[in-house]
Amino acid sequence: MKKINYFFLLASLTLYFSSISVNACSNRYGRIVNQGPKNEKVIALTFDDGPHPKFTNEILDILKEYDIKATFFVLGKFAEAYPEIIIRQWQEGHEIGNHTYSHVDAKSVSKKILYEEYKKTQEIIENLVNNRPKLFRPPYGSFDSQALDIMEMDNSIMVLWSSHQDSKDWSNPEVDEIVNTTLSSIKNGDIILFHDYVYYNKSNTVEALKIIIPELINRGYKFVTISELLNLIE
Repeated sequence: MKKINYFFLLASLTLYFSSISVNACSNRYGRIVNQGPKNEKVIALTFDDGPHPKFTNEILDILKEYDIKATFFVLGKFAEAYPEIIIRQWQEGHEIGNHTYSHVDAKSVSKKILYEEYKKTQEIIENLVNNRPKLFRPPYGSFDSQALDIMEMDNSIMVLWSSHQDSKDWSNPEVDEIVNTTLSSIKNGDIILFHDYVYYNKSNTVEALKIIIPELINRGYKFVTISELLNLIE
């Protein structure tokens, strides 16, 4: 039965990369999520690659202003460098997920290296906030069966993002472009991909959120963490 589920999961992954929504694919081989319920007016904001010493705090300030909780998929190396930000995220009620230690492509490294990256980041986060993450997002959204093996072994959930909600903010497009990309295609249950660590002097993501968040509130959306989104799916 386990093998049947495994091949079913691989078939679902093929559909995902053909831009067909997976929603929540659950079985004994783990779970992959890229979309919440379409009958619920909820949105999950997610942020990758941080924490950043400046931009992450600015994003946290915006979220606090609107009393919104988000999910941060953090890199272990930056969690080590800026532990106070991880602690702030946790204390302010945000969810923290694993994004590997150094942003490796899960399909380009051995299973041993991937597990070491994953495990090290798990331990760093757990030591900081006394809570072991149950969410993992592979860098680039790239993964194969070895990543799924690790997810099953640690009873974790792989979280991607809605196929139409990649802000591509890592490339630092103009604020209006990030805003339009997000708002023009927004749907119930969307998981939106942003980045709180960018290698520029200014984060256009921060400025874009100042427009996106109040507009989504005006449209009647509720903001949830990934775990809250999962509870709505089940």
